[in-house]
Amino acid sequence: MQRKAVRRRFLPGIAMLTALMAGATGLTGCTSSNAGGGDTDSKASDSTAIPAPAGKYRSLPAPCKAVDGKRLKAMLPAAATLSDEQRAQLYAGTADTSYDGDRHVGCRWTAQTPEETRLLSVGFERVVSYDRTTMSDDDKARQVYVRLLTDAHLPFPGPVTSPSAGATAGAPPGAPASAGAAANPAPSSSVPPPAAPPAAQSPSPGGSPSAPPPELGSRVLEGLGTEAFLDDKLSAAGASAAQARTVRIVFRTSNVIVTVEYSVQPTLPGTVPSSPETQDKTRQLALALVERFND
Repeated sequence: MQRKAVRRRFLPGIAMLTALMAGATGLTGCTSSNAGGGDTDSKASDSTAIPAPAGKYRSLPAPCKAVDGKRLKAMLPAAATLSDEQRAQLYAGTADTSYDGDRHVGCRWTAQTPEETRLLSVGFERVVSYDRTTMSDDDKARQVYVRLLTDAHLPFPGPVTSPSAGATAGAPPGAPASAGAAANPAPSSSVPPPAAPPAAQSPSPGGSPSAPPPELGSRVLEGLGTEAFLDDKLSAAGASAAQARTVRIVFRTSNVIVTVEYSVQPTLPGTVPSSPETQDKTRQLALALVERFND
């Protein structure tokens, strides 16, 4: 009888202890559940940066085959004394050394006649941004283009950012790219640079020296790829060396930078290659290359 009394005396205490432990377990479960939910919300709030799209072009054309034969013959007349094999070798061109044909390739041609020497080269560079979370391939290519434009000492066709530039150009910061180009106009064909030296003038039938050919000058170009510029340089006149004219056009199409360089050097001193003719041939080739990339 005494043992039964003892059991009855402790049963309520055991029941109470069991209830307390169950409640504690429930609270612990609630706390754990809330903590898990907070962790999920925290992870959801951490947004992952979306990489910029890759550039339009993933490869480059073969540079020595990028210029059609008819255009090559017009820009690089061969000497009449060349054999058929020598002509074929001339127009085949010589490829530049390249360690990555998908990133940087080029080709060059040389034609010599008794009257002059002509050089032509084309180069293709595919620009890649190694961190597209911060910059796209196209934006990286524009950086490369702007650096080349700056090296050519031509006005930057973009928004005015410096106060001095803004004061000169009269365009507010954040103006569109066309405003920057208008604010910093490139040399115009209507305003020729100083006349060529007297040695460059050829006598007219009447005996008086004729006017030198017009100089179109270096400038930013429109309607050629995404953006483009032309650099026209005439070497200094010398007593025994003829002046060579070199026209270089650089244009960007998406993430590819294309460079076309055409040089004409007469044999006889005092002869100056025509600026309009040299520029026109270079620009026609550049337009043909734009079409090739658009195909």
